[in-house]
Amino acid sequence: MSDLTLAFGLTLFAGLSTGIGSAIAFFARHTSTRFLSVSLGFSAGVMLYVSFMEILPKAQGSLSVLYGPRGGAWVTTLAFFAGIALIALIDQLVPRAGNPHEAHRIEELHEDPAGRPALARTGLFMAVAIAIHNFPEGIATFMATMQEPRLGLPIAAAIAIHNIPEGIAVSVPNYYATGSRRKALGYSFLSGLAEPAGAVLGYFLLHSLVSDALFGLVFAGVAGIMVFISLDELLPTAEKYGKHHHCIGGLVAGMAVMALSLLLLL
Repeated sequence: MSDLTLAFGLTLFAGLSTGIGSAIAFFARHTSTRFLSVSLGFSAGVMLYVSFMEILPKAQGSLSVLYGPRGGAWVTTLAFFAGIALIALIDQLVPRAGNPHEAHRIEELHEDPAGRPALARTGLFMAVAIAIHNFPEGIATFMATMQEPRLGLPIAAAIAIHNIPEGIAVSVPNYYATGSRRKALGYSFLSGLAEPAGAVLGYFLLHSLVSDALFGLVFAGVAGIMVFISLDELLPTAEKYGKHHHCIGGLVAGMAVMALSLLLLL
């Protein structure tokens, strides 16, 4: 029960960070591009390291018990790429105009709305599209925490960091779509709630179909989801916000911190 509470709590924390980013956008006047670039690179480093060094080996170990070393390796690899395919498909279904991972700056909120082209889609439609896009992140955080609680905090922290600039990115188009800062802030919080909603789905999946095979398959799929998020969303956005070496420095720091924390927990 404590692991379940931890998993839901961390997923909720990660999801609501989108709203925190949106709130920052309305109270700050300037975007700290270096901070965002390093932070996004750091998140990518955490996700990549934990995926390849912890999650995939544990998934393969679990599946090898059932299918043998060779069979377990094949099933793990297939599940890993299935996770990538799933999140890539969802990414393709979200229109570019409503994609929260397009880089925006706080300064855009202080420009004259009349000087910008009107957005064709409404804020509500965009919030729904964003929620669909964020849903798998909630499943990944929840399932990883339930399978290995010591991995939950760093994964949730990495997703939370990546959700803060995402909140800024959500606020800008929603503000110009609705003309209301209150609605833009509300839609940002709602899009973040898609992540605990993903945790609820993960809970019912675990509750009804729990088995070693399922844990291995889901864990490998979670690794694929996090690798795709890192390579397709975090690193490109970090490059847009800052310089190349800021992004890479954050990436290496994220890997180092993740490695050290895992070594200390041995």
